[in-house]
Amino acid sequence: MVCFLCRVNNKSPQQIFPSSVLIRSGSPAVYQLKTKKETFGTLTKVTFGKKKLNKPNKSILLVGETGAGKSTLINALVNHAMGVKFEDEVWFQIVEDENRNQIESQTSDVMVYEIFGFEGKTLPFSLTIIDTPGYGDTRGIERDVIVTERLFDLFRTENGIHELDAVGLVLKSSVNRLSDRLKYIFDSVMSLFGKDIEKNIVALVTHSSGRRPKDLLQALEAADIRCAKDEKEQPVYFLFNNCQHDERTEEPEYLKNADRIAMRGLSGFTAFLGKTAPQKLETTLDVLNERIRLAACIQNLQDRIRMSELKQAEIKQMQEALKNHEENTEKNEKFAVEVDEAYKDKESIEGDMWLMTLFKGAVCCTVCEENCHYPGCTSSTSLKDCEVMKDGRCTVCSLKCPVSAHVKGKWRYVNKTKRVQKSLDEIRRRSKREKGWNFLEKLEKDMKKLKAEKSQLLEDSYQHVVNLEKIALKVYSVSTYVQFDFLIERLKEKEQSSKIQKLEEMKNKEDGGTRSKVKHVWSKMKAVGKKNSKGLKLVNLTAA
Repeated sequence: MVCFLCRVNNKSPQQIFPSSVLIRSGSPAVYQLKTKKETFGTLTKVTFGKKKLNKPNKSILLVGETGAGKSTLINALVNHAMGVKFEDEVWFQIVEDENRNQIESQTSDVMVYEIFGFEGKTLPFSLTIIDTPGYGDTRGIERDVIVTERLFDLFRTENGIHELDAVGLVLKSSVNRLSDRLKYIFDSVMSLFGKDIEKNIVALVTHSSGRRPKDLLQALEAADIRCAKDEKEQPVYFLFNNCQHDERTEEPEYLKNADRIAMRGLSGFTAFLGKTAPQKLETTLDVLNERIRLAACIQNLQDRIRMSELKQAEIKQMQEALKNHEENTEKNEKFAVEVDEAYKDKESIEGDMWLMTLFKGAVCCTVCEENCHYPGCTSSTSLKDCEVMKDGRCTVCSLKCPVSAHVKGKWRYVNKTKRVQKSLDEIRRRSKREKGWNFLEKLEKDMKKLKAEKSQLLEDSYQHVVNLEKIALKVYSVSTYVQFDFLIERLKEKEQSSKIQKLEEMKNKEDGGTRSKVKHVWSKMKAVGKKNSKGLKLVNLTAA
């Protein structure tokens, strides 16, 4: 690599990059790079340099806890790409030092940094770095839902990222066991991707002393983190020291040694990028879609089960009332039965401001009168782009209706009951309308139909899990605990032992003995999320 100052003929950094701003003088002098910032829908892209056609580019997704050193690592990658060396006594920042408020950060949770103009000089390729702040944030589970949705947008939009060269798990070298929260974070990330990304996942170890992080590697193994492995079947890792931008007035030898550690890590990581084949994200999009459809199926099934329970209660009330007054019904034509009648109603969701900020409304079938995607739909264009639509039809509602039968709005269907009186005359008239069917027999027939539809939706949900097993890097994620448990519980009612056994085996295989601990974290975060969202219950989660 050519020395930065030698390459530019001893010009000052501000002569080389006149738009850069000196934010700290000294050794090293720290400059903030002026960049071009663009917003595409929900995504924010920060670009330094000018993209050259037909030049290779490498895309990196970084994930880690707050405080793990992601921002410093991004800046280090930028300086490495620019050819900055220790003796240049300068340091450039692309990540801005600012404390954005919660509303701002919700609109730009996923930041995309592009570094162009140094290809063939320092590295053979330009860099695209995707930063994902927010996972495991103490502000609640809704933050992680936002991050997942932003990534989904990033991977599927025209101006987004369609292949990845590396997924970097950023960890401090002091980690000797994965905390419940860290396990939750990596579990959430792995559940997003297809199996084909495994060999592109590496550990990026920050704050390193240069020694092999044995405890950390053992912790990754123990937690069954799927990632690239070396010839000894150990996780592939690269070491970094976060001191490169520190003032050098004290301990210069220590800081120089820290820089050597960072340079080895940067050189090793960029070499890994150069020799590792990028992975297209089609399978990852399939995984995300399957998770969304699974969650939507479970949500719809829960709604239908609730309606069937209400109808069952209505039938039981009528049967008991008619039985108790059997003699009176023959003598008193004005006899009335009082029941809790089940019905569908529309309910506004405009009051859920956080929900409407994140999602674009509820997708409902006007034929089946069902919620097909609520909450969760992020499509802001045509309904055919909604994640639960496939080949022009809905994958969720009872009749699998075409897209044209659906609407998206700021309302949803809800199950309600109202106390009504049904006279014997009304029962007889309705029986006549039902072509001779006894009213109660007709209701019972409807119940059988509802049960059949429930069975079909249960089968659909199970098939989504089977599909995930084929393509997902991790099937049983933290956010699917409730979904898996719900499916197992309902399958037990149907006495479907083979399917129950398969789901249980999936749970045990991917559990790693940490289910209870991680579930505890999930519960705490969900509780915070409910509090922050003023009681909003998040039933339909994608992969968070």
